[in-house]
Amino acid sequence: MNAVNDDIVNRFAESGRLQRRLHELVPGGAHTNARGSDQYPEQITPVIVRGEGARVLDADGNWLVEYGMGLKAVTLGHGYRPVVDAVCRAAADGVNFSRPTVWEVEAAERFLQMVPTADMVKFAKNGSDVTTAAIKLARAATGRDLVAVCRTQPFFSVDDWFMGASAMPAGVPQAVRDLTVGFAYNDLDSLRAVLDEHQRRIAAVIMEAATGTVEPAPGFLEGVRELADRDGFVLVFDEMISGMRWSPSGAQSVYGVTPDLSTWGKALGNGFSVSALAGKRELMELGGLNTDASRVFLLSNTHGAETTGMAAYLAVADDYEQRDVVGIMESQGEKLKAGLLEAVAGAGMADHIAILGRPSALVFGTKDNEGKPSQAFRTLFIQELLRHGVLAQSLVISAAHTDDDIETTVEAVRAASAVYAEAIAAGTTDGLLLGRPVAPAIREFAAPRRLGV
Repeated sequence: MNAVNDDIVNRFAESGRLQRRLHELVPGGAHTNARGSDQYPEQITPVIVRGEGARVLDADGNWLVEYGMGLKAVTLGHGYRPVVDAVCRAAADGVNFSRPTVWEVEAAERFLQMVPTADMVKFAKNGSDVTTAAIKLARAATGRDLVAVCRTQPFFSVDDWFMGASAMPAGVPQAVRDLTVGFAYNDLDSLRAVLDEHQRRIAAVIMEAATGTVEPAPGFLEGVRELADRDGFVLVFDEMISGMRWSPSGAQSVYGVTPDLSTWGKALGNGFSVSALAGKRELMELGGLNTDASRVFLLSNTHGAETTGMAAYLAVADDYEQRDVVGIMESQGEKLKAGLLEAVAGAGMADHIAILGRPSALVFGTKDNEGKPSQAFRTLFIQELLRHGVLAQSLVISAAHTDDDIETTVEAVRAASAVYAEAIAAGTTDGLLLGRPVAPAIREFAAPRRLGV
């Protein structure tokens, strides 16, 4: 290890100690794969103490400008007082009762005003629960068993119906794995082929209407909607990321295509735990009391309508009504992108470091000296950003990112790009990169970041 890397390891020494302790206590060393230490340079794994606005304080006393913002869940900023105060007031009156609360009435009314394409809503605590509930409703409504997922989109649920078709299927019976099939985004022919191969067996098609890096091609979403109407499958839009980032009413309102069901989470509570399943009344009522059909056991959990989650959502909805939160994110995202492109170009790295995506959900791409995507070069970029005070797995912004935050980030990228250029010139990250490269969050084996190797 050289002196420069000695310095950065020392600056994150207490975080490193806590991360090692986490690995002794918690499988994977984190409670979410995307937060794992294998997503960051070895020995430089900040453990967070608190956040304020767009910045976080780690266990070593380092203040860092953060992007990703709680895996895209925080749009208003960390510790945002109107939301925190609303949650504290609600909690002071009790958080869980043996009957519904008035919070549930107000939150449901508010959500359905915000998302007028839905007739009913049911709240829960995490995204996986509501996506799985959507699949159950679709299977009950259609009497079919197969689910078609958009395989070019990364994640829909921790539950077996999805994980069995992922790169981490261990523990999922083969019979369950066989019930999920895939199609490609922006490729209607691939979906038609799935429908043709599995005649009248597809219960649901689940997909994001768009991602941070890929917009729907003209006619694509409309074509999927037409196929749903013709074939009879239930169309589910995953609005976990796009809901509250594309629009308060979701991507479905931006693109003008209405799904049968949609699933929401992340930004609904500005980081507090609240998610939602919304959609057509005739589908949602299969989990209610206004049906003669066999009932779906739909999102019945102890903490689903905890008052704190409802209060968080209502406070977030208030803020979105009072100001153009999405517009602020897009405006600041445009500033960020322009500054970063200039910094990257200034280092001659425009062909190797890409700044991509919707302004409210930017990401970066990293290529090696041969122009191929590279985990080693990605790790070097993340490492150098950390060295200069920026914590960034992505460039997903919030409405709390100030011009000063953006300026700090641009200067960090300028410095990181200079080091990146050294590695490109050398044809390797050797001598510059501390430890092993990062690895995909969803992969079959712990290698190449197995502990103790």
